[in-house]
Amino acid sequence: MLLFPNKKGLNAIILTVFTVAAMLFLTECRRGKMQEETTATKTRPAVIGYVGGFHGLLNTGNIEANKLTHINYAFVDIKDGKAFLTNEKTDSTNFRKLNLLKQQNPDLKILISIGGWAWSENFSDAVLTDAARRTFAKSSVAIIKKYNLDGVDIDWEYPGMPGEEGNIFRPDDKQNYTLMFQAIRNELDVLEDEVGKKKLLTTAVAGFAEFLKTTEMEKAQQYLDFVNLMTYDLFQGDTVVHHAGLYPTDIYKTAKSADNAVKAFNAAGVPMEKLVMGIPFYGRKFTVAKMEKGLGQIRTKQEYIDGYTYIKDSLVNKKGYQEYRDEVAKAPYLLNATTGEVLSYDDEQSVREKCKYVLDKKLGGVMFWEYDSDPKKYLLNEIDKALK
Repeated sequence: MLLFPNKKGLNAIILTVFTVAAMLFLTECRRGKMQEETTATKTRPAVIGYVGGFHGLLNTGNIEANKLTHINYAFVDIKDGKAFLTNEKTDSTNFRKLNLLKQQNPDLKILISIGGWAWSENFSDAVLTDAARRTFAKSSVAIIKKYNLDGVDIDWEYPGMPGEEGNIFRPDDKQNYTLMFQAIRNELDVLEDEVGKKKLLTTAVAGFAEFLKTTEMEKAQQYLDFVNLMTYDLFQGDTVVHHAGLYPTDIYKTAKSADNAVKAFNAAGVPMEKLVMGIPFYGRKFTVAKMEKGLGQIRTKQEYIDGYTYIKDSLVNKKGYQEYRDEVAKAPYLLNATTGEVLSYDDEQSVREKCKYVLDKKLGGVMFWEYDSDPKKYLLNEIDKALK
């Protein structure tokens, strides 16, 4: 039998219908806005700059926000299984100042980067069980919620293999690495529904194929917006190398290069549009006992040279250093015959080559370590011209 509601019941039904319709409309509006944000981001290749919060208070006045699409704040530590700000007073000030950069570039995204070379020792324990992963994911997302940031970047160096001496790693990391991203993505989805804005999840990965043996990148990538290839520090035992060559050189035998990393990660299931090529704004200096050809020799010493502004202004064809270019690797290097030193780095020309590669291969973009290593912005200006 068909029953008709009385007037009071009919009003209640109408009110319920309108309420549900309004909720559905708002949900679709949020989804549409998030889709627009994602599409807008993808129309231009990403330019992701890592900034070193571990240095202390940032000089954000030196950051040209219009030349960046994303800033990754390095680094957030892990303590007692949770993402942890080691100096919250400084970090909170830095977050506030970074968010102010959106006045210059409203599309700029600010992410926290968790881990890094020095703070990856606790990842394995933090994501060992379902409960642990939920705790870690909630604590990570709680930071970006509290400070109105745009996402989480994971820089685990490395799951399932040694990183810094003393780091914990285990075979279980392979699967737990994937499950960690799933847990974080779940928490980010909840936050997206709350605030109506897209929240990002990215990761920095080793720029060599061995990393693929201890991870499940085809599975992990489905939760990720970008996979940032650290295509630098491509060391090879005690051999003097191009630490960031675009292609393998023919001067010495090697399988390590940015091109080989891109091919390997894509073959492992990561779409080209999610792959981001890493560019070093610093150099690596090797010392040999007796200078012969430099590259391919056995080194006696290696050190970090910070950064490109210093290299360009003070070392290129100065102080006994002679500049050379490897046309196969598309990489510059300096030799000092007197001191037995070889300096490997990226310059404007090699950066142009890498940006052209990114465009030709339709990669997600470029990222660089780190912003303050090139205060005169020689390399950032080149990236901006090539990709904008």
